[in-house]
Amino acid sequence: MRNPSNALPWLLVSVLVIALDQLSKLWALSALQPVGTPHPVIPGFLNWTLAFNTGAAFSFLAQGGGWQRWFFVLLAVAISVALVVWLARTARREWRTALPLALVIGGALGNLIDRLHASQVTDFIQVYYRDWYYPTFNVADCAICVGAVLLILFGLRSPTQA
Repeated sequence: MRNPSNALPWLLVSVLVIALDQLSKLWALSALQPVGTPHPVIPGFLNWTLAFNTGAAFSFLAQGGGWQRWFFVLLAVAISVALVVWLARTARREWRTALPLALVIGGALGNLIDRLHASQVTDFIQVYYRDWYYPTFNVADCAICVGAVLLILFGLRSPTQA
């Protein structure tokens, strides 16, 4: 793991994601009161709407009674450690692996900070169309999803295509 040309410098992307996530959440907490009130950004498509989630994606386990906080904390730590080890074993030039891993790590740690600090995750991005509403999310969630999709897409390409 002490390879000087490994992909660990890509963790700077994770740090950037964490900073953007936490700054955007601070802004949401101060600017989007009261909770649940839509603030139109693109009418008919996008609102800023402050919400809190004690569960995971789509409020999974949100009604768990409190145990889920520590489950998701442990899960985020375990996944982040595993992905950092993967980065350490990845060559620095392998950006198709390093970038998605760094995005997922940053997103996981951004939401982890919320869980440790407030026992819930702050969400504020609401996408909708007419009567259909996607669950409200945040910058960390975006990084996790984009990272996971990129990992899958880049993984589907053969080495000769890459």
